[in-house]
Amino acid sequence: MTALRKNAMDLLEKMPEDKLYYIFQIMQGVNGLYGAETQLAKDKAFEELECLRRKVPELDCDKELENYREEKYGIADIS
Repeated sequence: MTALRKNAMDLLEKMPEDKLYYIFQIMQGVNGLYGAETQLAKDKAFEELECLRRKVPELDCDKELENYREEKYGIADIS
Protein backbone atom coordinates (compact mmCIF):
# COMPACT_ATOMS: atom_id res chain seq x y z
CA MET A 1 0.00 0.00 0.00
CA THR A 2 1.38 3.42 -0.90
CA ALA A 3 1.93 6.07 1.74
CA LEU A 4 -0.75 8.26 0.20
CA ARG A 5 -3.30 5.44 0.27
CA LYS A 6 -2.36 4.62 3.87
CA ASN A 7 -2.80 8.27 4.90
CA ALA A 8 -6.20 8.35 3.20
CA MET A 9 -7.28 5.19 5.01
CA ASP A 10 -6.10 6.61 8.34
CA LEU A 11 -8.14 9.77 7.78
CA LEU A 12 -11.21 7.72 6.88
CA GLU A 13 -10.87 5.66 10.06
CA LYS A 14 -10.73 8.83 12.19
CA MET A 15 -13.76 10.42 10.49
CA PRO A 16 -17.15 10.22 12.21
CA GLU A 17 -19.67 7.84 10.62
CA ASP A 18 -22.16 10.59 9.74
CA LYS A 19 -19.51 12.42 7.66
CA LEU A 20 -18.49 9.35 5.67
CA TYR A 21 -21.59 9.73 3.49
CA TYR A 22 -20.20 12.93 1.99
CA ILE A 23 -16.79 11.40 1.38
CA PHE A 24 -18.47 8.44 -0.26
CA GLN A 25 -20.38 10.75 -2.63
CA ILE A 26 -17.18 12.58 -3.55
CA MET A 27 -15.40 9.29 -4.22
CA GLN A 28 -18.27 8.09 -6.43
CA GLY A 29 -18.13 11.34 -8.37
CA VAL A 30 -14.39 11.05 -8.94
CA ASN A 31 -14.77 7.42 -9.94
CA GLY A 32 -17.57 8.37 -12.34
CA LEU A 33 -15.34 10.95 -14.01
CA TYR A 34 -12.60 8.38 -14.43
CA GLY A 35 -15.08 5.90 -15.91
CA ALA A 36 -16.48 8.53 -18.29
CA GLU A 37 -13.01 9.32 -19.63
CA THR A 38 -12.35 5.64 -20.17
CA GLN A 39 -15.66 5.20 -21.96
CA LEU A 40 -14.98 8.21 -24.18
CA ALA A 41 -11.65 6.72 -25.20
CA LYS A 42 -13.33 3.40 -25.99
CA ASP A 43 -16.05 5.13 -28.02
CA LYS A 44 -13.45 7.07 -30.01
CA ALA A 45 -11.46 3.91 -30.73
CA PHE A 46 -14.63 2.13 -31.85
CA GLU A 47 -15.49 5.01 -34.22
CA GLU A 48 -12.00 4.82 -35.73
CA LEU A 49 -12.43 1.09 -36.30
CA GLU A 50 -15.83 1.67 -37.86
CA CYS A 51 -14.23 4.08 -40.35
CA LEU A 52 -11.80 1.35 -41.40
CA ARG A 53 -14.53 -1.21 -41.92
CA ARG A 54 -15.44 -2.10 -45.49
CA LYS A 55 -17.41 -4.76 -47.28
CA VAL A 56 -15.62 -7.92 -48.35
CA PRO A 57 -16.76 -9.67 -51.50
CA GLU A 58 -18.27 -13.12 -51.14
CA LEU A 59 -15.47 -15.57 -50.38
CA ASP A 60 -15.09 -19.16 -51.46
CA CYS A 61 -13.29 -20.55 -48.42
CA ASP A 62 -12.19 -23.75 -50.14
CA LYS A 63 -10.70 -21.80 -53.04
CA GLU A 64 -8.93 -19.40 -50.65
CA LEU A 65 -7.45 -22.33 -48.71
CA GLU A 66 -6.31 -23.97 -51.93
CA ASN A 67 -4.63 -20.76 -53.09
CA TYR A 68 -2.93 -20.32 -49.71
CA ARG A 69 -1.57 -23.85 -49.74
CA GLU A 70 -0.33 -23.39 -53.29
CA GLU A 71 1.51 -20.20 -52.35
CA LYS A 72 2.96 -21.52 -49.07
CA TYR A 73 3.68 -25.14 -49.80
CA GLY A 74 3.50 -25.48 -53.57
CA ILE A 75 0.59 -27.90 -53.28
CA ALA A 76 -3.03 -27.08 -53.90
CA ASP A 77 -4.83 -30.29 -52.96
CA ILE A 78 -3.73 -32.53 -50.10
CA SER A 79 -6.49 -35.12 -50.45
